[in-house]
Amino acid sequence: MKLFDLDRIEQSITTHALRSCILTKGDQMLFEYHREPDSADALHKINSCTKSVLSALVGIAIDQGILPGTDAPFHPFFPQLEQDADDRKRSITIEHLLSMTAGFEWMEFGGLNSFPRMTKTMNWVDFTLALPLSDPPGARMIYNSGCSQLLAAMIMQASGQSVEEFAKHHLFHPLGIEEWQWEVDPQGIHTGGFGLYMKARDMLKFGQLYLQKGRSQGMQILSESWIEQSTLPRVQVSKPREGMYGWHWWVSTFTTEQEPAIEVPYYFALGFGGQYIIVVPSHDLVAVLTNDKHKKRKPPIDVFLQYIAPTLVK
Repeated sequence: MKLFDLDRIEQSITTHALRSCILTKGDQMLFEYHREPDSADALHKINSCTKSVLSALVGIAIDQGILPGTDAPFHPFFPQLEQDADDRKRSITIEHLLSMTAGFEWMEFGGLNSFPRMTKTMNWVDFTLALPLSDPPGARMIYNSGCSQLLAAMIMQASGQSVEEFAKHHLFHPLGIEEWQWEVDPQGIHTGGFGLYMKARDMLKFGQLYLQKGRSQGMQILSESWIEQSTLPRVQVSKPREGMYGWHWWVSTFTTEQEPAIEVPYYFALGFGGQYIIVVPSHDLVAVLTNDKHKKRKPPIDVFLQYIAPTLVK
């Protein structure tokens, strides 16, 4: 019995004009598509998939003891908070930043338009820290790239290295990732919530690290417990998005077409415009989808949910 209807998948990819699609089951390559042959080895901006890479770096830093545990307050890294009139900010923890429940008054796009405002300032960290709280820490998930930038700043402080250098030595090179680009803010802090460029095949290596419970090429790069904890469905996502969120990972389920139908959990990194790293542990599956025609086409998650996920069989 075929695991996938590959013809159906390939037709959908062509219809949606995806840039790339890679599917693996365990160590087996099931399907690889690149719209242009040279794009297989070209760097591509993964947008907010960067957040999931950052989550791994936070986990590595905690595993190494250079960052405290997730229940530790974050304010010791930012002395300016000692003067803030709202003492609730000093109760924000690392976990609140990872789950985006810190409580800052924020709307990523539209309304407050917080993300564009942050990127137009001369100090992104100070901008985020100075915002008022709309909710008590831990009360509500509000998607917030400012939280990611604070975590990036903490890694830089704790490690004494740039985020990129820390990633190179402790994540990228151990995974065999040799080429990437990473944007920085005006203070030289690498962007925690976006701005990382990777090859689709290297995105796959990152997804496989999670599928393999933190091991790659015989090395334990990231603790199994971190992967389990960071991909739990911890908080309900606030509108306009729907679903559940972990520690900088999205968490959801899909239903198979087989009889009886089965509800299958999965988690994924999601970047604006249709960049995905999808992990389905129960089926030993990793899927990478990238897109560069998002203004005219539906995002690749439609391909996964409509053409890949339903065809899974026992």
